[in-house]
Amino acid sequence: MIPSDLAYTKEHEWVRIEGKTATVGVTDHAQHALGDLTFVELPEVGRQLAKGDEACAIESSKAAASINAPVGGKVVEINGDLEDDPGLVNSDCYGKGWFYKIELSDPAEAGSLMNADAYEKLLGEGEN
Repeated sequence: MIPSDLAYTKEHEWVRIEGKTATVGVTDHAQHALGDLTFVELPEVGRQLAKGDEACAIESSKAAASINAPVGGKVVEINGDLEDDPGLVNSDCYGKGWFYKIELSDPAEAGSLMNADAYEKLLGEGEN
């Protein structure tokens, strides 16, 4: 089930926007494709990210990958629990498996993200 209260990217990241802050993670589709996560490198709090910048590096049983910033802004919080237990992304990708929170520099950028219906259509078209 794809949560309807989130926004999505074509790269299978999800974004939860609350006021001027966005929480970022990867979708269930992405965590299944990656396999069991074994390592997550999170951005530093205070780091400025532009939309599209590499924000995180992850390693899994199947691949190493980069997680890019779906929106730009300043990192205000990271999920330190992932450093000890990267498997949280596999077990609870939309809850305890989030990566970081970013203070939006341009809230209008969120308008380029997909809603749940558009993301579900993307998955149905096989663009994964």
